Amino acid sequence: MSKLFGRLATLAMLSGCSFMPAFERPVLPVPTQWPQLLQPAGERSRAGLSWQQILPDPRLQALIEAALEHNRDLRIAVARVEESRALYGIASADRLPTVSGSASQNASRMPGDLSATGQRLISRRFDLSLGVTAFELDFWGRVKSLSEASKASYLASEEARDAFRLSLISDVANIYLTLQELEERLILARSTVDTRKESRFLVQKRRDVGLAGDLDFLAADGAYEATRAEVANLERNRAQADHALTLLVGAVPEHLPPGRRLNEQGITLDIAVEAPSEVLLSRPDVRAAEQRLIAANANIGAARAAFLPRIGLSLAFGTASRTLSGLFDAGSGAWNFTPTLVQPLFDADRTQANVDLAETRKIIAVAEYEKSIQQAFREVADLLVARDKLAEQLTAQEAVVKAQNERLRLVDARYQSGISNYLEVLDAQRDAFAAQQNSLQLRRILLASAIQLYKALGG
Repeated sequence: MSKLFGRLATLAMLSGCSFMPAFERPVLPVPTQWPQLLQPAGERSRAGLSWQQILPDPRLQALIEAALEHNRDLRIAVARVEESRALYGIASADRLPTVSGSASQNASRMPGDLSATGQRLISRRFDLSLGVTAFELDFWGRVKSLSEASKASYLASEEARDAFRLSLISDVANIYLTLQELEERLILARSTVDTRKESRFLVQKRRDVGLAGDLDFLAADGAYEATRAEVANLERNRAQADHALTLLVGAVPEHLPPGRRLNEQGITLDIAVEAPSEVLLSRPDVRAAEQRLIAANANIGAARAAFLPRIGLSLAFGTASRTLSGLFDAGSGAWNFTPTLVQPLFDADRTQANVDLAETRKIIAVAEYEKSIQQAFREVADLLVARDKLAEQLTAQEAVVKAQNERLRLVDARYQSGISNYLEVLDAQRDAFAAQQNSLQLRRILLASAIQLYKALGG
């Protein structure tokens, strides 16, 4: 028996060949540097920068923490990781023999007319053994390749979970900022409704005493009703955004800390961006695509190894006796050793088709990996442009708000003095209101672009 185990160990050591191609990461299909027009420099490095530091609003942080705990899609992503881990455990277990113990009794009775002596015969056999059943000696690396493919799939699921988690943080923040924008625009619109209602009342009084005409009153009334319609539209959008946030969070906490206005968010805008090779390869979605490519590469090795013989071993040793008490008597030892060799001879090119399938899937995986790199490069480049240009645009828009408010003040003073007509006041009111609404919208877009940049950089 010791010689037998020695031979098995030797065979196991020899099973080190592999037909799995050596994995080489494809060359990045993007430039090695960002375009010259972009400004990747920043005061803060993203290394060690948590999402809590990026998003300091305490109300937003509480919502994100609730989403990370209760979001159903994230639960599914986490469960997918556990599923892949279990599958990897199953695949890696095939690389080692499965040892099982068994105890059995076999009893039979033969009638007397069938026995040579004419007497009925009752025979019994008791067996107690340890055994290995159909263990494949992995000479050609087939089982190892399958195990490597399963491991890469498991790692890909982990990266996919991290990518989804980062997307969830970004989505909650974006919807929260949208809610803040709609709330502030709604406050502005309601204030404007009150102002235009008062203006309409004053114009009506002036019309009653002959200082204004019907045209002025109709213009004031139309402006008032238009602002009421805008309030209703903003209330509808706010309710829909609130519903979307509730669905995303899963379970909104009952007691939330107060939030901050858009201009008080303190979201980090000046994150430094490294070279494309450092940024893109650190993104979890890109790492997931790379692991899927590794899995496809490993499956080629398993498919190629199927051309060669499979060597299996079945081994059992223990004791056997006619009586239960005799199982441990001297001379009751028993063993069984069954090696098998299976060589494919004709399978209608099924094995070759499996190789072709594995190689084709690797081509697809390479293309998907390269596509994910290109998409990531574009996302980061677009967001770098947005960071700079949106900041310039917001500065200009705030200057527009200041100018329009001053214009409204002057036009209103001229109207009260009888120098200007009411249509000039109405135009100034509309322009000032639109400028303030656009300023709030631009500020939200700028903050959202900073969050998207943090996500695009891989968190």
